[in-house]
Amino acid sequence: MDADISHHRQSGGFQNPWPHARPHGLGEFLKWRLRDRAKGPRRPIPPPASFTRAAPTFLVPAAPASLCTVTWVGHTSFLVQLGGKNILLDPVWSNRASPISFLGPKRWVPPAVQFDTLPPIEVVVISHDHYDHLDRPTVQRLVAAFPEARWVAPLGVGEWLRRHHARVHAELDWWQTTTIEKVTLACTPAQHFSGRNAVGRNTTLWSGWVLRHDMHTMFFAGDTAYHPEFSAIATRYGPFDAVILPIGAYEPRWFMGPVHMNPDDAVQAYADLVAPFPDHPCTFIASHWGTFKLTDEPMNEPPRLTREAWQRHGFTDDRLWIAQHGETKRLP
Repeated sequence: MDADISHHRQSGGFQNPWPHARPHGLGEFLKWRLRDRAKGPRRPIPPPASFTRAAPTFLVPAAPASLCTVTWVGHTSFLVQLGGKNILLDPVWSNRASPISFLGPKRWVPPAVQFDTLPPIEVVVISHDHYDHLDRPTVQRLVAAFPEARWVAPLGVGEWLRRHHARVHAELDWWQTTTIEKVTLACTPAQHFSGRNAVGRNTTLWSGWVLRHDMHTMFFAGDTAYHPEFSAIATRYGPFDAVILPIGAYEPRWFMGPVHMNPDDAVQAYADLVAPFPDHPCTFIASHWGTFKLTDEPMNEPPRLTREAWQRHGFTDDRLWIAQHGETKRLP
């Protein structure tokens, strides 16, 4: 299917194609950090020990093709066993989401899967190039441990991956697909931005991903604000057995709204994704919370607000999965 080029800038690079979707710049960032935070005390921060961890129960060396498992490593890092493949989503094992090891957002909860216990990784999926999703030390470890793993990423990110010796299988635009031994991966729209420094902003693309095998189909939203294309994603690629949606890093809303969903947005996105298939059970899997302190809301607030939004929508509790770090879920 041809890519929609409305998100391509005429001058090169990419943009969000929807009204009111422009990320804020440096001036607004300084207003947030200097003005908003000076107005009063920040809300209490829960101690790291309050985040319980579970023992992963993924299968080694792999799950059978008839079974799909999802294990939360932390933030948006997941180990997915789909179609007999071991797949990593946005893997980050470093202690900071930063270009340097001693500054930047520090990990609140250690990676809930020990790197040395990973099963043989065959596919790695990247949503965009921000440090909390694309981590150089982790990429280097994965390339050394699993040199035959195939990497898929949105347009422009492959160049960075190749410089770090990753085996890039495909760089895709929105609505494009590729296949790796009966597992189909489709690149989908997201509302966000890219850049690993102040100079190269939005020169590479950001995206979500659909992962499909004969037995299961999953949607991974990556990092995104709420946007109008969730229904189109469902129509083209659904029904989904599970959708991984971000629920954290949303305050202050005036600043984070163009790039991150809050819990209400995430539940609305789920509603859009399941609406065309009301009789098909789909599990909401929460991501992008409880791992790195990126924004102003308390680290333990997103799950509570997500549950409240879930109840307001009238969805059944058995379809909402807010995992403990390390927890594994087997999809029916």
